[in-house]
Amino acid sequence: FVRRSKPLKLSPAGLRLLKLAQQVLPQVEALQDEFSGLRAGSTGRMHIAIECHACFEWLFPVLEQFRRHWPDVDVDIRPGLAFDALPALLREEVDLVVSSDPEELPGVEFVELFDYNPVFVASQSHPLAEKPFVEAADFRGETLITYPVERTRLDVFSQLLIPAKVEPAAIRQVELTAVILLLVASNRGVSVLPDWVVREVKYSSDYVTRPLTAQGITRRLYAAVRKDDLGKPFMNELLKLAGQEARKLQQA
Repeated sequence: FVRRSKPLKLSPAGLRLLKLAQQVLPQVEALQDEFSGLRAGSTGRMHIAIECHACFEWLFPVLEQFRRHWPDVDVDIRPGLAFDALPALLREEVDLVVSSDPEELPGVEFVELFDYNPVFVASQSHPLAEKPFVEAADFRGETLITYPVERTRLDVFSQLLIPAKVEPAAIRQVELTAVILLLVASNRGVSVLPDWVVREVKYSSDYVTRPLTAQGITRRLYAAVRKDDLGKPFMNELLKLAGQEARKLQQA
């Protein structure tokens, strides 16, 4: 304070201290609130990596619901990490990995989300539309339209064609599901997609859907999560919503 001043007045040094306090104290209070939220499980980070290309079809509705319930959780999707997703999880660069291929990893739990069926999709006028189901040999003369990922990450290859040692006549890679379906409807090729993707085309006269093999093929999708994060309330909520939304789409 300025000596012998009435009323008391802050000195230049005091004014600087006051200005600094006005800047710092709100930041300290915000940090205290953030720590309190972290301890209570109401705030945090949810960065997701996806190994399943078609998972965007059901993941976005899940995240929309999650955002409304947990507005203070930072949500992000990292599709660019798809092929290094599990190492990124171990490095704590992401918090959840959607995958159909569980592995034994230290400190990581693969939580079951839901089962699904890879489904053959073709034009209504395609010759294979006459069959009640398709087998590996049926792909020999076909152009197979797939997502642009490694063969081993595609169900049609890992579960059907590779074990049978069958090679399609051609492979055409397409990024978007809507474009895949457009090409299939135009009889430019055939595709195999998860059942939650083909829920709408099942009722369209432009397409036919058939099971793979007489028994059908069933796959399971998992969420890989660090075990230390499984106790977080918002993590449990996201896992629950993911399973519910996928089953809703499958039953539509």
